[in-house]
Amino acid sequence: MAEPLSSEQAGQLAPLMKALADPVRLRLLSLVAAHADGEACVCDLNDAFDLSQPTISHHLKVLHEAGLLDRSKRGTWVYYRIKADVLAGVAGLLGGVGR
Repeated sequence: MAEPLSSEQAGQLAPLMKALADPVRLRLLSLVAAHADGEACVCDLNDAFDLSQPTISHHLKVLHEAGLLDRSKRGTWVYYRIKADVLAGVAGLLGGVGR
């Protein structure tokens, strides 16, 4: 990094990192990103885990509330999409670490 994080940057980054610190949520984020059209519903993600649908929905809600996923409701299903700009910002802040 050319400069250390400011207090404001650290404050913005901390909730995102906290949401990503869970292995299930990290995997969910990668599954949504890799899904066709970069969008997936809970019904598309359940089989990848040995967890109940409400538990998967809870983890997706945490990612959404942290600002990492957008969501839209269609009928009875909620579809999730990666917020690429947010992930790019996280990557940009962390990209210089260790150089």
